[in-house]
Order: sequence, then structure tokens, then C-alpha cells
Amino acid sequence: MPSARSARSVGRDVNPIERLLCRLSLHDERSVRSALIDPGLSALDQKTQALVGLGALLSVDAATVSVRLVVELADRAGASEEEIVGVLLAIAPLVGHARTVAVAPRLALALGYDVEDSEP
Repeated sequence: MPSARSARSVGRDVNPIERLLCRLSLHDERSVRSALIDPGLSALDQKTQALVGLGALLSVDAATVSVRLVVELADRAGASEEEIVGVLLAIAPLVGHARTVAVAPRLALALGYDVEDSEP
């Protein structure tokens, strides 16, 4: 017996979120293009969006210049340094020790700190 959720998906009045996720899952070119181009599609405010973006960049070991750009966006959106560093601390358990240690200096540089020549 199909669940209420799967039965509802077949109907015409599909939830817009479900429709978008379905289209993205099916590689619908227009939906993917919109998701990549229009950050306004997100229900997140600019500060949260910048912090999530920073987490994504740090988790994939992005270059310092990319990290710096998103740190500047987060700063302009009102994020504090504590919140920006909090992103690294929040993803640390998910990305592991090696990635956390590798990206911490990049985040420090993006914030204007030179930790390579510093002693803890």
C-alpha cells in the first residue's frame, strides 16, 4: 500500500519544495541553473547563507582566496568573527581532524591573521 507521502507526490498539488528537489534530483537543466545562479531561491538570510557557504568551502578544502571572499560576504552580512570561526568548529566533527587542521590556516588568513609564523 503506498504511503500518503508517495500518493501525494503523484497528484497535481505537489509541495513546491518537493517539486524542486525532484527536479534537481532528475538533473532538470533549468532548475539546476536557477539553483546555481540565483541565491535568492534559498529561504536563508544573507548571513546564514554566507556561513553555510563558508562551511561548504572549508569542507572541500577550497583555496584561501575563495574562503576570503565568503568571509567578506559573511562579515558584510553581519557575522562576527566568533560566528565565522564557529563554522569551522561546527564542521570539524563532520570533516575530521586532517581537514580541520588543513583549513584552519586558510580561514585565519581570510580573517587577516597569520598563524603560520605564530606559536599557540
